[in-house]
Amino acid sequence: MKTLLKKATTTAAASVLMLGLTTVGTAPAEAAAITCDSKSSGKDGPFYDGESASYAYDKRFSKSHPVPALATNIPQGTATWSNWDGSNDLILVTSYESGHRSAIIIGIDAKTGKQVGQALLAYSHVGGIAVFEKQGWAFVSGKGDTVRKYSLAKLKNAIKKSLPIEQEGTAQTVYASSFLTSHGPSNTLWAGKFEDSKRGLMHSYTVGSDGKLSYRPGSWEVPTKTQGLIVTKDVFIYSTSHGRNNRSNLYVVRRGAGDKDLDTAKKHCFRAPSMSEGLTVYGSNVYLAFESGAHYYSKAADKPRNIISNLHKAPLSSLEALAPR
Repeated sequence: MKTLLKKATTTAAASVLMLGLTTVGTAPAEAAAITCDSKSSGKDGPFYDGESASYAYDKRFSKSHPVPALATNIPQGTATWSNWDGSNDLILVTSYESGHRSAIIIGIDAKTGKQVGQALLAYSHVGGIAVFEKQGWAFVSGKGDTVRKYSLAKLKNAIKKSLPIEQEGTAQTVYASSFLTSHGPSNTLWAGKFEDSKRGLMHSYTVGSDGKLSYRPGSWEVPTKTQGLIVTKDVFIYSTSHGRNNRSNLYVVRRGAGDKDLDTAKKHCFRAPSMSEGLTVYGSNVYLAFESGAHYYSKAADKPRNIISNLHKAPLSSLEALAPR
Protein backbone atom coordinates (compact mmCIF):
# COMPACT_ATOMS: atom_id res chain seq x y z
CA MET A 1 0.00 0.00 0.00
CA LYS A 2 1.23 3.46 -0.78
CA THR A 3 0.83 6.16 1.84
CA LEU A 4 0.66 9.82 1.00
CA LEU A 5 1.19 12.30 3.79
CA LYS A 6 -0.04 15.82 3.93
CA LYS A 7 2.88 18.09 4.67
CA ALA A 8 1.79 19.88 7.79
CA THR A 9 3.14 23.29 8.63
CA THR A 10 5.25 22.81 11.71
CA THR A 11 6.71 25.56 13.79
CA ALA A 12 8.39 25.25 17.12
CA ALA A 13 6.78 27.18 19.94
CA ALA A 14 8.29 30.62 19.78
CA SER A 15 8.06 33.71 21.88
CA VAL A 16 8.22 37.15 20.34
CA LEU A 17 8.80 40.19 22.49
CA MET A 18 6.98 43.21 21.11
CA LEU A 19 5.87 46.27 23.08
CA GLY A 20 6.24 44.28 26.27
CA LEU A 21 3.84 41.52 25.03
CA THR A 22 4.89 37.91 24.45
CA THR A 23 3.09 35.91 21.74
CA VAL A 24 3.43 32.13 21.80
CA GLY A 25 2.72 30.03 18.68
CA THR A 26 2.18 26.27 18.69
CA ALA A 27 2.36 23.83 15.81
CA PRO A 28 -0.92 22.46 14.43
CA ALA A 29 -1.50 18.72 14.63
CA GLU A 30 -0.13 16.72 11.71
CA ALA A 31 -2.70 15.65 9.12
CA ALA A 32 -3.80 12.05 8.92
CA ALA A 33 -2.23 9.84 6.26
CA ILE A 34 -4.20 8.93 3.13
CA THR A 35 -3.74 5.32 2.07
CA CYS A 36 -4.08 4.48 -1.61
CA ASP A 37 -4.96 1.01 -2.87
CA SER A 38 -1.86 -0.28 -4.66
CA LYS A 39 -2.59 -4.02 -4.78
CA SER A 40 -1.60 -5.32 -8.21
CA SER A 41 -0.62 -8.48 -10.07
CA GLY A 42 2.97 -7.32 -10.53
CA LYS A 43 2.59 -8.34 -14.18
CA ASP A 44 2.32 -6.25 -17.34
CA GLY A 45 -0.68 -3.99 -17.61
CA PRO A 46 -3.57 -5.72 -19.42
CA PHE A 47 -4.11 -2.90 -21.96
CA TYR A 48 -1.15 -0.56 -21.48
CA ASP A 49 2.65 -0.60 -21.52
CA GLY A 50 4.62 -1.40 -18.38
CA GLU A 51 3.73 -2.99 -15.08
CA SER A 52 0.13 -3.02 -13.92
CA ALA A 53 -0.70 -0.07 -11.67
CA SER A 54 -3.37 -1.76 -9.55
CA TYR A 55 -6.23 -4.22 -9.70
CA ALA A 56 -8.57 -1.33 -8.94
CA TYR A 57 -7.43 0.56 -12.04
CA ASP A 58 -7.30 -2.41 -14.39
CA LYS A 59 -10.79 -3.55 -13.38
CA ARG A 60 -12.41 -0.20 -14.21
CA PHE A 61 -10.43 1.35 -17.06
CA SER A 62 -9.89 0.30 -20.66
CA LYS A 63 -8.04 1.60 -23.71
CA SER A 64 -9.78 4.32 -25.71
CA HIS A 65 -9.02 6.88 -28.44
CA PRO A 66 -5.42 7.60 -29.51
CA VAL A 67 -4.03 11.04 -28.64
CA PRO A 68 -2.66 12.89 -31.70
CA ALA A 69 0.47 15.05 -32.07
CA LEU A 70 2.62 13.05 -29.64
CA ALA A 71 5.70 13.44 -31.86
CA THR A 72 5.85 17.16 -31.11
CA ASN A 73 3.50 17.90 -28.21
CA ILE A 74 2.86 16.93 -24.59
CA PRO A 75 -0.80 16.33 -23.58
CA GLN A 76 -2.21 18.09 -20.52
CA GLY A 77 -5.86 19.05 -19.97
CA THR A 78 -9.08 17.51 -21.30
CA ALA A 79 -12.67 18.69 -21.74
CA THR A 80 -15.85 17.71 -23.56
CA TRP A 81 -17.72 19.84 -26.11
CA SER A 82 -21.20 18.56 -26.96
CA ASN A 83 -22.87 19.23 -30.32
CA TRP A 84 -19.91 21.37 -31.32
CA ASP A 85 -20.80 21.46 -35.03
CA GLY A 86 -24.53 20.91 -34.71
CA SER A 87 -24.43 17.12 -34.71
CA ASN A 88 -21.21 15.74 -33.20
CA ASP A 89 -19.34 15.82 -29.90
CA LEU A 90 -15.65 16.43 -29.20
CA ILE A 91 -13.15 15.46 -26.58
CA LEU A 92 -10.65 18.31 -26.40
CA VAL A 93 -7.03 17.78 -25.36
CA THR A 94 -4.67 20.68 -24.67
CA SER A 95 -1.06 20.00 -25.52
CA TYR A 96 2.06 22.15 -25.45
CA GLU A 97 4.92 21.93 -27.92
CA SER A 98 7.98 20.30 -26.36
CA GLY A 99 10.17 23.24 -27.41
CA HIS A 100 7.84 25.64 -25.56
CA ARG A 101 7.06 27.63 -28.70
CA SER A 102 3.31 27.04 -29.00
CA ALA A 103 0.33 25.03 -27.76
CA ILE A 104 -2.71 23.42 -29.34
CA ILE A 105 -6.26 22.37 -28.58
CA ILE A 106 -6.85 19.04 -30.31
CA GLY A 107 -10.39 18.08 -31.31
CA ILE A 108 -11.10 14.33 -31.17
CA ASP A 109 -14.47 12.99 -32.30
CA ALA A 110 -15.88 11.58 -29.07
CA LYS A 111 -17.52 8.58 -30.74
CA THR A 112 -15.09 7.59 -33.50
CA GLY A 113 -11.80 8.75 -31.98
CA LYS A 114 -10.84 10.45 -35.24
CA GLN A 115 -8.90 13.71 -35.03
CA VAL A 116 -11.13 16.48 -36.39
CA GLY A 117 -8.47 19.19 -36.28
CA GLN A 118 -6.55 21.40 -33.92
CA ALA A 119 -6.41 25.06 -32.95
CA LEU A 120 -3.00 26.70 -32.54
CA LEU A 121 -2.51 28.80 -29.38
CA ALA A 122 0.17 31.07 -28.00
CA TYR A 123 2.43 29.07 -25.70
CA SER A 124 1.61 28.26 -22.11
CA HIS A 125 1.68 24.99 -20.16
CA VAL A 126 -2.08 24.66 -20.94
CA GLY A 127 -2.56 22.49 -17.86
CA GLY A 128 -6.34 22.67 -18.00
CA ILE A 129 -9.31 23.47 -20.22
CA ALA A 130 -12.98 24.03 -19.40
CA VAL A 131 -15.85 24.48 -21.85
CA PHE A 132 -19.02 26.46 -21.14
CA GLU A 133 -21.43 25.75 -23.96
CA LYS A 134 -24.32 27.93 -22.77
CA GLN A 135 -22.07 30.96 -22.23
CA GLY A 136 -20.08 30.32 -25.43
CA TRP A 137 -16.58 30.24 -23.93
CA ALA A 138 -13.62 27.94 -23.43
CA PHE A 139 -11.07 28.70 -20.73
CA VAL A 140 -7.47 27.48 -20.92
CA SER A 141 -4.69 27.77 -18.36
CA GLY A 142 -2.46 30.73 -19.21
CA LYS A 143 0.89 31.85 -17.87
CA GLY A 144 1.23 32.09 -14.11
CA ASP A 145 -2.06 32.14 -12.23
CA THR A 146 -4.18 33.21 -15.19
CA VAL A 147 -6.76 31.79 -17.55
CA ARG A 148 -7.34 32.75 -21.17
CA LYS A 149 -10.81 32.75 -22.69
CA TYR A 150 -11.67 31.78 -26.25
CA SER A 151 -14.91 32.23 -28.16
CA LEU A 152 -16.45 28.83 -28.95
CA ALA A 153 -17.64 30.17 -32.30
CA LYS A 154 -14.07 31.10 -33.25
CA LEU A 155 -12.66 27.91 -31.71
CA LYS A 156 -15.00 25.83 -33.87
CA ASN A 157 -13.64 27.44 -37.01
CA ALA A 158 -10.03 27.15 -35.82
CA ILE A 159 -10.40 23.43 -35.08
CA LYS A 160 -12.20 22.70 -38.36
CA LYS A 161 -9.51 24.45 -40.40
CA SER A 162 -6.53 23.85 -38.05
CA LEU A 163 -5.91 27.59 -37.70
CA PRO A 164 -4.41 29.83 -35.01
CA ILE A 165 -6.82 31.41 -32.54
CA GLU A 166 -6.31 34.45 -30.33
CA GLN A 167 -7.59 34.79 -26.79
CA GLU A 168 -10.43 37.26 -26.18
CA GLY A 169 -9.34 40.25 -24.14
CA THR A 170 -6.67 39.97 -21.47
CA ALA A 171 -6.03 36.92 -19.33
CA GLN A 172 -7.93 36.83 -16.04
CA THR A 173 -6.16 36.16 -12.76
CA VAL A 174 -7.43 33.30 -10.59
CA TYR A 175 -6.12 31.66 -7.42
CA ALA A 176 -4.17 29.19 -9.57
CA SER A 177 -4.59 27.57 -12.97
CA SER A 178 -2.56 24.37 -12.78
CA PHE A 179 -5.79 22.51 -13.60
CA LEU A 180 -9.28 23.61 -14.63
CA THR A 181 -12.68 22.05 -15.08
CA SER A 182 -16.33 22.91 -15.48
CA HIS A 183 -19.25 21.18 -13.81
CA GLY A 184 -21.48 19.82 -16.55
CA PRO A 185 -23.92 22.44 -17.89
CA SER A 186 -23.40 24.79 -14.94
CA ASN A 187 -21.68 28.18 -14.95
CA THR A 188 -18.96 27.22 -12.47
CA LEU A 189 -15.25 27.17 -13.29
CA TRP A 190 -13.02 25.26 -10.88
CA ALA A 191 -9.33 26.20 -10.80
CA GLY A 192 -6.60 24.87 -8.54
CA LYS A 193 -2.92 24.63 -7.76
CA PHE A 194 -0.49 21.77 -8.26
CA GLU A 195 1.79 21.28 -5.25
CA ASP A 196 4.53 18.65 -5.41
CA SER A 197 5.17 18.29 -1.66
CA LYS A 198 1.96 19.30 0.09
CA ARG A 199 -1.75 19.46 -0.50
CA GLY A 200 -3.00 22.25 -2.71
CA LEU A 201 -6.20 24.25 -2.91
CA MET A 202 -8.83 24.97 -5.53
CA HIS A 203 -11.37 27.75 -5.80
CA SER A 204 -14.46 28.27 -7.94
CA TYR A 205 -15.72 31.11 -10.14
CA THR A 206 -18.99 32.02 -11.81
CA VAL A 207 -18.73 32.46 -15.59
CA GLY A 208 -20.77 35.35 -16.97
CA SER A 209 -22.26 35.53 -20.45
CA ASP A 210 -19.41 37.86 -21.39
CA GLY A 211 -16.81 35.40 -20.09
CA LYS A 212 -16.03 37.47 -17.02
CA LEU A 213 -15.16 35.45 -13.92
CA SER A 214 -16.63 36.27 -10.52
CA TYR A 215 -15.04 34.73 -7.44
CA ARG A 216 -17.17 32.44 -5.29
CA PRO A 217 -16.09 32.39 -1.62
CA GLY A 218 -14.58 29.20 -0.27
CA SER A 219 -11.74 26.82 -1.04
CA TRP A 220 -11.29 23.06 -1.25
CA GLU A 221 -8.20 21.10 -0.31
CA VAL A 222 -6.86 18.94 -3.15
CA PRO A 223 -4.36 16.06 -3.05
CA THR A 224 -0.63 16.53 -3.48
CA LYS A 225 0.42 16.56 -7.14
CA THR A 226 -3.07 17.18 -8.56
CA GLN A 227 -2.94 17.38 -12.37
CA GLY A 228 -6.60 17.10 -13.34
CA LEU A 229 -10.12 17.14 -11.94
CA ILE A 230 -13.72 16.36 -12.79
CA VAL A 231 -16.70 17.54 -10.79
CA THR A 232 -20.10 15.84 -10.75
CA LYS A 233 -23.05 16.50 -8.49
CA ASP A 234 -21.84 13.68 -6.24
CA VAL A 235 -18.04 13.54 -6.37
CA PHE A 236 -14.73 15.21 -7.09
CA ILE A 237 -12.30 12.94 -8.97
CA TYR A 238 -8.65 14.01 -8.91
CA SER A 239 -5.80 12.79 -11.12
CA THR A 240 -2.43 13.12 -9.37
CA SER A 241 1.08 12.47 -10.65
CA HIS A 242 4.63 13.80 -10.74
CA GLY A 243 7.70 12.27 -12.36
CA ARG A 244 8.05 9.75 -15.16
CA ASN A 245 9.03 6.87 -12.88
CA ASN A 246 6.40 7.38 -10.18
CA ARG A 247 2.93 5.91 -10.10
CA SER A 248 -0.11 8.16 -10.37
CA ASN A 249 -3.09 8.07 -8.03
CA LEU A 250 -6.79 8.72 -8.57
CA TYR A 251 -8.87 10.09 -5.69
CA VAL A 252 -12.66 9.89 -5.56
CA VAL A 253 -14.05 12.31 -2.95
CA ARG A 254 -17.72 12.35 -1.96
CA ARG A 255 -19.20 15.84 -2.17
CA GLY A 256 -21.05 17.10 0.87
CA ALA A 257 -20.27 17.66 4.53
CA GLY A 258 -16.52 17.67 5.17
CA ASP A 259 -15.48 17.70 1.50
CA LYS A 260 -13.40 20.87 1.79
CA ASP A 261 -10.79 19.13 3.97
CA LEU A 262 -9.34 15.84 2.78
CA ASP A 263 -8.92 14.64 6.35
CA THR A 264 -12.67 14.82 6.95
CA ALA A 265 -13.83 13.99 3.42
CA LYS A 266 -15.31 10.62 2.50
CA LYS A 267 -12.82 9.39 -0.08
CA HIS A 268 -11.12 6.50 -1.82
CA CYS A 269 -7.70 6.50 -3.50
CA PHE A 270 -6.16 3.95 -5.83
CA ARG A 271 -3.01 3.72 -7.91
CA ALA A 272 -2.93 4.47 -11.65
CA PRO A 273 -0.24 4.30 -14.37
CA SER A 274 2.48 6.93 -14.34
CA MET A 275 2.10 10.49 -15.66
CA SER A 276 -1.69 10.85 -15.57
CA GLU A 277 -3.05 14.27 -16.53
CA GLY A 278 -6.51 15.68 -17.28
CA LEU A 279 -9.89 14.02 -16.86
CA THR A 280 -13.22 14.65 -18.55
CA VAL A 281 -16.67 13.07 -18.69
CA TYR A 282 -18.37 12.12 -21.94
CA GLY A 283 -21.67 10.28 -21.78
CA SER A 284 -21.42 7.74 -18.97
CA ASN A 285 -17.63 7.45 -19.08
CA VAL A 286 -14.63 9.22 -17.61
CA TYR A 287 -11.71 9.78 -19.99
CA LEU A 288 -8.16 10.14 -18.65
CA ALA A 289 -5.14 11.49 -20.53
CA PHE A 290 -1.44 10.78 -19.97
CA GLU A 291 1.66 12.74 -20.98
CA SER A 292 3.91 9.66 -21.03
CA GLY A 293 3.13 8.88 -24.67
CA ALA A 294 4.70 12.13 -25.87
CA HIS A 295 7.94 11.41 -27.73
CA TYR A 296 9.67 13.91 -25.48
CA TYR A 297 9.31 11.27 -22.76
CA SER A 298 8.74 7.97 -24.57
CA LYS A 299 11.84 8.35 -26.79
CA ALA A 300 14.09 9.61 -23.99
CA ALA A 301 16.83 7.54 -22.39
CA ASP A 302 14.97 7.65 -19.07
CA LYS A 303 11.62 6.34 -20.24
CA PRO A 304 8.41 6.58 -18.22
CA ARG A 305 7.36 3.64 -16.09
CA ASN A 306 4.23 3.33 -18.24
CA ILE A 307 4.14 4.71 -21.79
CA ILE A 308 0.53 5.45 -22.73
CA SER A 309 -0.46 7.06 -26.02
CA ASN A 310 -4.23 6.61 -25.77
CA LEU A 311 -6.93 8.00 -23.57
CA HIS A 312 -8.21 5.53 -21.03
CA LYS A 313 -11.88 5.34 -20.10
CA ALA A 314 -13.91 4.01 -17.19
CA PRO A 315 -17.63 4.02 -16.37
CA LEU A 316 -18.30 7.05 -14.19
CA SER A 317 -20.60 4.99 -11.99
CA SER A 318 -17.79 2.53 -11.21
CA LEU A 319 -15.64 5.37 -9.89
CA GLU A 320 -18.40 7.21 -8.03
CA ALA A 321 -19.25 3.99 -6.18
CA LEU A 322 -15.77 3.90 -4.61
CA ALA A 323 -16.32 6.95 -2.39
CA PRO A 324 -17.98 6.01 0.92
CA ARG A 325 -21.41 7.47 1.62
